[in-house]
Amino acid sequence: MGLKSKDLLGMKQLDKEEIMEILDTAKTMKLVISSGNKKTSHLQGKSVVTLFYENSTRTRLSFELASKYMGSASANITTSGSSVNKGESLLDTARTIDMMGTDIIIMRHSQSGAPHFLAPYLNASIVNAGDGMNEHPTQALLDMLTMYERFDTFEGKEIAILGDIYHSRVVRSNIIGLSKLGAKVRVYGPKTMMPIGIEEMGAYVAKSVEDCCDGADAVMGLRVQLERMQSSLFPSVAEYSKYYGITKEALDLAKPDAFLMHPGPCNHGVEIPTDVYDCDKSVINEQVTNGVAVRMAVLYLLTARRNSL
Repeated sequence: MGLKSKDLLGMKQLDKEEIMEILDTAKTMKLVISSGNKKTSHLQGKSVVTLFYENSTRTRLSFELASKYMGSASANITTSGSSVNKGESLLDTARTIDMMGTDIIIMRHSQSGAPHFLAPYLNASIVNAGDGMNEHPTQALLDMLTMYERFDTFEGKEIAILGDIYHSRVVRSNIIGLSKLGAKVRVYGPKTMMPIGIEEMGAYVAKSVEDCCDGADAVMGLRVQLERMQSSLFPSVAEYSKYYGITKEALDLAKPDAFLMHPGPCNHGVEIPTDVYDCDKSVINEQVTNGVAVRMAVLYLLTARRNSL
């Protein structure tokens, strides 16, 4: 039991068996969340620190709750309240946390590859909570858990992902992970927001919203990440919503039992109209609960590995 690596840096490092072990463990952890007493001893005597260089609500809070539900000593650090503002380097900050006896560091950073850079220098396990435009492995894992609860198998399933493909670390992790499980991923968005060579990752680039959604087993919207854009990549919000938004008509093209997902936060009326966001096919709120369960599973499996050494 436990992951093969001391760190969770991305979906690239995980094989199919490890992904399924995380998902199966997360199903068990979800029972803890729904119980009257959300407290276990899985991380008793362990310490977990969140180190976030970017803003976050869902990811950061779910990691903090996950660690506390399992009994760890936990702390969080933001750049605004740390020695980073005094000019301390990323490596020095991480080494300082490591030397305080920390077992797991959960890190979000604006630079792609930042967790990969730190991991070899630290005794603590590093969990990538999003690095630049590279990967966001635990978000992909919670997306997969949401699908796993509805699919008997991932093999041959068609997953449609629409929106700001270029800036999304979520889509990259999902393409890698879902492909390993045998699912097929379709993507669609403005040509100005479509990475060159994404087909080489295994994705099919659809020709329209309708082409992307038609016959899909699940449909996922992605947030337009204005904060990462140096210049406007589409004419207006109204035109984006008209030509690239997930409407009820588009969702109806998917299979009858298909469901709607979004990693959040959502720009209502841009990627998805509010009435579609709240429709009976939406599992967006359930994804939030699954985020805590998946992060509990990841922390537990990393700790199980550390305990076995």
